Amino acid sequence: MLSSEIRQKFLNFFEKRGHAVIPSASLVPNKSDSSVLFTTAGMQPLVPYLMGNPHPAGKRLVNIQKCVRTQDIDEVGDNTHDTFFEMLGNWSLGDYFKEEAIQWSYELLTSKEEGFGLDINRLHVTVFEGDEYAPRDDESAKIWEKIGIPKEKIKYLGAADNWWPARKTDFNWTGPTGPCTEMFYDDVEIWNDVFMEYSAENGKITGKLSQKNVDTGAGLERLAMVLQGKDNIFDTDLFSSIMSAAGSRIVADHIRTACFMIADGVTPSNTDRGYILRRLLRRAYVRNKDLGPVIDAVINHTSYKGLYTFSPDTQEVIAQELEKFKKALDAGLKQIEKGEDPFILFTSFGLPLEIIEEVTKIDRAKFEKQMAEHKRLSSVSGEQKFKK
Repeated sequence: MLSSEIRQKFLNFFEKRGHAVIPSASLVPNKSDSSVLFTTAGMQPLVPYLMGNPHPAGKRLVNIQKCVRTQDIDEVGDNTHDTFFEMLGNWSLGDYFKEEAIQWSYELLTSKEEGFGLDINRLHVTVFEGDEYAPRDDESAKIWEKIGIPKEKIKYLGAADNWWPARKTDFNWTGPTGPCTEMFYDDVEIWNDVFMEYSAENGKITGKLSQKNVDTGAGLERLAMVLQGKDNIFDTDLFSSIMSAAGSRIVADHIRTACFMIADGVTPSNTDRGYILRRLLRRAYVRNKDLGPVIDAVINHTSYKGLYTFSPDTQEVIAQELEKFKKALDAGLKQIEKGEDPFILFTSFGLPLEIIEEVTKIDRAKFEKQMAEHKRLSSVSGEQKFKK
């Protein structure tokens, strides 16, 4: 099943069940949301409505949301991680809840007529085990069991796995939150139904919301991997033509993400989202110096035609950024060839450690010691200038 067919089948399924199709929001969040640099989930633009404000399109919504997550950037290149992805999501804003959400998720995954026709015997699910903030989610477990998932394939997990956002030691979320049930096909997580009925402030659960919401998310890339019988996302139709030009999973991923960022107005810079874009481009460049064909493969991808619009300046923006980087990189490498310490790439040419490690051999422990000393001296120098 092609990725375009997966998108359409998802939208059609929920539209038939009374959901209004809404457009994807930009990768750049609304100015009122300064909590993150990029849109990282389908629910992010909908937070005001999950908190109780009425949505102009109604209580049942469905869409395909563009997302960027860079916290897992070091895992990009394995079988399932990417920095840009499309999230298929449906929402209930104070309308239906667990019974309908789980039933419909199951139907869409397994129905041969309306859905994806997945083998029920390869499905297993997880539910929330409960803690001091919320009870054990036996209701979801019973719904799954009634549908036909055997007890032994229903696993209870804690808030680090079955709560959204994940309640780990760094949990600092403010907004709607709640337990979730995750669906796995073999060992690949393919869908997550979140039951948002709680409110959090600075990482503390503060009570119940005025309404019970459903927020679901399924990554298109992982669904395509499963439905196309691949063992990694880079062999799916979403990546195959890009991979042919890129020759590397990291290059394919980073340039695809960069093209979508630029389409939504992000430009390379030294701060915030501009720095993320710069970092992606540099990581790609040190692996493949000829990125023009990769950019073309993304912009002309059949799965994106008629769905997404790319900037006509994409090639130029990337070329200008990488020309500046190339000059700094070449100059720095020439100094190293003359016997200079690789640390010069950081002090004189401003290249981050991760890029330096890509282009030359370094003693990481020594480098980090030099980095600490450099920061100390910079701090002392700054204090002295301030005192004058």
